[in-house]
Amino acid sequence: MTGNETYTEATTGYWQELTPDIPARFPATPPYRFGYPATLPCGRVLVLPLRQLPDGDHAVASLIANQASNLVVGALADHMATQARALDAEIVVGLPTLGLAFASQVAERLGQPRYVPLGYSRKFWYDDALSEPVTSITSPEAGKKLRLDPNMLPLIERRRVVLVDDAISTGSTAIAAVRLLQTIGVDIAGMVVAMKQTNRWQDAAAALQVRAVYGCPLFQRGEGGWIPLAETQPNIP
Repeated sequence: MTGNETYTEATTGYWQELTPDIPARFPATPPYRFGYPATLPCGRVLVLPLRQLPDGDHAVASLIANQASNLVVGALADHMATQARALDAEIVVGLPTLGLAFASQVAERLGQPRYVPLGYSRKFWYDDALSEPVTSITSPEAGKKLRLDPNMLPLIERRRVVLVDDAISTGSTAIAAVRLLQTIGVDIAGMVVAMKQTNRWQDAAAALQVRAVYGCPLFQRGEGGWIPLAETQPNIP
């Protein structure tokens, strides 16, 4: 299929600016082509690229935080900090990989001097007891584990934390983080993300309070573009 047939395109120019209105080249209503305009709480618009899923009949709106401009990441972090503040946590725990683009900025806005990062790579001093298996919609390979550096334990043991990630989609990373942190007595106040990507994650992570800046539905291929499936639209915040 060509780009016009899939109504997707290269994403190099996305995630670089916020606009007061939807740019003229993108439809404001379905069917959507190439980009989906998400409106932030401040009223500005962030156009997200549409990515066709492997089945060919569905698509999702995408956010790749480490490809976004500093302006966009900063604006999203402002809104995420507002949501995190309501959870009244003592420290931010950042989820890999793209959540780390936001975790330090959210912590700074909350007046916290540092945050605790989780990761996937295993350093030689790591303890396998401080790990949990995880898969995600973009990284489905088996054998990947979410890990906590043992040196970070004194910072979060028996403390109230908020998880920060770029997005929640299947909920698998969030659930793995909850399992890992609960084994060391951490009180998890909730989770803050920039994007809720559909509501597929809601049943799996029902026990976790998740707040977001914006949400995007699943899209179905339709006449002339992508049609949002209303039943997959997540609630905000």
